[in-house]
Amino acid sequence: MLANRTTPVANAGRRQELTGAYTIDPVHSTIGFSVRHAMISNVRGRFDSFEGLLKLDGSRPTRSEAYMSVQTRSVYTGIRERDVHLRGPDFFDSSTFPLMTFHSTGIADAGDDAFRLAGNLRIKDIELPLTIDLEFGGASVDTYGQHRVGFEGSATLRRSDWGLTWNTALETGGVLVSDKVKLLLDISAVRLSAVAAA
Repeated sequence: MLANRTTPVANAGRRQELTGAYTIDPVHSTIGFSVRHAMISNVRGRFDSFEGLLKLDGSRPTRSEAYMSVQTRSVYTGIRERDVHLRGPDFFDSSTFPLMTFHSTGIADAGDDAFRLAGNLRIKDIELPLTIDLEFGGASVDTYGQHRVGFEGSATLRRSDWGLTWNTALETGGVLVSDKVKLLLDISAVRLSAVAAA
């Protein structure tokens, strides 16, 4: 586990020490989602292929930036038939729109290591605003000498706003898949060297 291979940064609360460019580590990060299914339970899934860049300003966190791209074909829910359906034209249409992207437009300090990250999420050919609630998880230096930061985040969206409207009615009333989707982020990012950041 990552927690067993890192040591805390001294005075990690001094955010100015975290200033720099960080690349998201997909091995130790998760981009997941949860959606109500058949009106009675939640289906959870994730995307397994993604990359991202964080530009952190420790002295003035509200000037920080975030960029991310996700390969829609990498969606995984544990059931092959469902994953194939999600990749198809009823949902992500991955052959036509292979990437889902997010870039920040602003960040507000909500206190107690909490932030509200505003940005634009693009799915298929629709780009709309999305706000993500973030919590700073801490900073560390791992056994390879890499500086890491961690964040947890969540956001709720309506998939129909991005054109993901497929559904089917249930005989008992309601629909098979909720329009409301909860995004769940668990991010570990590694600081780049000055040369790599440039």
